[in-house]
Amino acid sequence: MRRIRSAFYFAAAVLATAALALAATAAEPQHSPYADGHEDREIKALSPEETEQLLSGHGMGLALPAELNGYPGPKHVIELTDELELSGEQRDAVSEVFDGMLRKAIDLGFEVVAAERRLDALFAQAEATPEALRAALEELEALRADLRYTHLAAHLETKALLTEHQVHRYIELRGYGAEGHHLPGQGHQHGHP
Repeated sequence: MRRIRSAFYFAAAVLATAALALAATAAEPQHSPYADGHEDREIKALSPEETEQLLSGHGMGLALPAELNGYPGPKHVIELTDELELSGEQRDAVSEVFDGMLRKAIDLGFEVVAAERRLDALFAQAEATPEALRAALEELEALRADLRYTHLAAHLETKALLTEHQVHRYIELRGYGAEGHHLPGQGHQHGHP
């Protein structure tokens, strides 16, 4: 009987210790992954680096579906002028595509940053309503779609200015022609023989 009573008291002590430990943990403030400076940002959803990229017209990976599927980007084509053996006419035309894309991307980047700022202000000023939120998000996403379109369309225009040989050479030079990378015209295999 003493053994049973001792085992009971031991089990009760273990349970009480676990309950106290759990209660102490629950009482401690939980660390959010957003408490590392996000709360101090001017625009909570954008890092300073993201803001700078938007304002300077950087691609930010927006054109990866084009770039990685055989549609060269104008900036990189210009950088590879000699290796691609661009004619003067091609270089001028690609430069024109790049300059036009960059102007539009910068303008849209400023608009995206302003829309993000307005979205942030809805919450910061406690003015968020379902209707205001929907309108802010629709505006923001339309701007982001326009920005992405601008980058992707520049890849379409650039490819149309190059020969098939230049496109394949671009893919090789950019390192996309290695084993496992899709080259234009090959189709996607997805593991099927």
